[in-house]
Amino acid sequence: MFELLSIYLEFIELEKGLSPNSIEAYRRDIEYFLEYFSDKKSLDDITRHDISAYIRKLREGKYATSSITRKISSIKSFFKWACMTGNARVNPALAIEIPKRPKLLPKVMTIKDIEDMLSHDLTKLQAVILELLYSCGFRVSELANLNLNNINLDSGYILCTGKGNKERLVPIGHKAKEKINAYLPERDFIVTKNKLNTKKFLLNEDGREVNRQYIYTLVHSQGQLIHKNISPHTLRHSFATHLLENGADLRVVQELLGHSDVATTQLYTHISKKRLKEVYFGVNGD
Repeated sequence: MFELLSIYLEFIELEKGLSPNSIEAYRRDIEYFLEYFSDKKSLDDITRHDISAYIRKLREGKYATSSITRKISSIKSFFKWACMTGNARVNPALAIEIPKRPKLLPKVMTIKDIEDMLSHDLTKLQAVILELLYSCGFRVSELANLNLNNINLDSGYILCTGKGNKERLVPIGHKAKEKINAYLPERDFIVTKNKLNTKKFLLNEDGREVNRQYIYTLVHSQGQLIHKNISPHTLRHSFATHLLENGADLRVVQELLGHSDVATTQLYTHISKKRLKEVYFGVNGD
């Protein structure tokens, strides 16, 4: 069964164009599932009752609903592929329901929070990272994987590769241009000093490519300075919410975020309404 898992992972990488992080999540979920049924000889020996018992075990293990939902989704996708390719006769996961995730509104920073954070004593690298996360709404992986030739300051756009290798053009605001222009000479110096041949836009002082962990750590530490527990995604949420609060069209925000479904973007309209009520009642009282 583990050989089938390897073939399946190759399939989703080639056919679905998923990111390495998504593929790794599928691998972990399905590998854990198959290890649980290591006494079974084939997928056909796993029944719907077995899967239901497995899910109960996950709940007893106090996994978060979001984790259980993802694991069930991975299992269902795996069995669907197995039946489609003839590696399983029946699909025992077909009638297994995926629990609905509670819709929690993500954290959003105020414009003053953003300004306070960007007013800190930042290096040019740190400043450009924080500015692009906020003013372009990038996912952390999108920013870490950005190449120098993706940035066109003359046209005022950045070509971003998002989930599923889908490309989108993101406009560069004047503040982002300032931060990019300030960082580029430093990057050129790093490349020359370390004799590098790299397309990556973000480089540390020693010439190493900036990774996701560096960006997470930077954002978290800067958030602590303004007493906020934030992540790179908080800046993305703030980007979308501030656009809608200032009259941007929902479809435009959808394009800027790279959402394939506008329903995902509509979440930010709920945040805007919530914040509007908070401001109204804060000023006028109950």
